Amino acid sequence: MAVRKSSTGAANKKASAIQKKYTKTEILNEIALNTSINKKEVSAVLDELSVIIERHIKKRAVGEFTLPGLLKIKSVVRPARPARKNVPNPFRPGERMDIPRKPASTRVKLLPLKKLKEFAL
Repeated sequence: MAVRKSSTGAANKKASAIQKKYTKTEILNEIALNTSINKKEVSAVLDELSVIIERHIKKRAVGEFTLPGLLKIKSVVRPARPARKNVPNPFRPGERMDIPRKPASTRVKLLPLKKLKEFAL
């Protein structure tokens, strides 16, 4: 079975570098300009994307969301750490210190995928 490559110009077009950071409005305008979607619809799509991401990584959810080809967003649970007493102080040799306990926490981790890594080259 032969694999056909897309003949659209978007995949073959060489993107030029942008010299300044875009604001949200500039991003919406750029997407609307380069597609057949108006600015209001682009804004609605991005808002819905953020809702979908939230539903994937919130408590009691799957905990992972992948934007195909670009990045993976994970929620990572860090376990609680117990208190420790009489630990050597790394900043003052010879002294001892107490380290308070830390409760469990949830962190968000972003992992770039292959296509995003290639953009930086």
